[in-house]
Amino acid sequence: MKIAIPTVDGVLCPHFGHCQQFAVLDVDLETKSITKSEMLTPPQHEPGVLPAWLGQMGCNVIIAGGMGGRAIGMFEQSGIQVVIGASNKKPVEIVTAYLNGELTSGANPCDDPAFHGK
Repeated sequence: MKIAIPTVDGVLCPHFGHCQQFAVLDVDLETKSITKSEMLTPPQHEPGVLPAWLGQMGCNVIIAGGMGGRAIGMFEQSGIQVVIGASNKKPVEIVTAYLNGELTSGANPCDDPAFHGK
């Protein structure tokens, strides 16, 4: 399984579309361990680009802080499970918690107009 996490300054970015890089982590579900981790710079953010890019790399899951409904739908159509509301931690911490069933996720900040300065 491959898990993608949008990051800014080495921690989860509150909104995936504003991230600097994606942490892409290969995991072994049987041993609940991370087998590979890399930081990748995404292509320019435009609707549909990131789901296709991550899908081509074989990502199965994206864990984000916030994401708009349209983007969630595009990821799901690409066969990528979306986990929303994760807190701003390092990717390894987030994935380890996810693998152990301990990842706490909250509300999608993108659903709050104040998140976008409205």
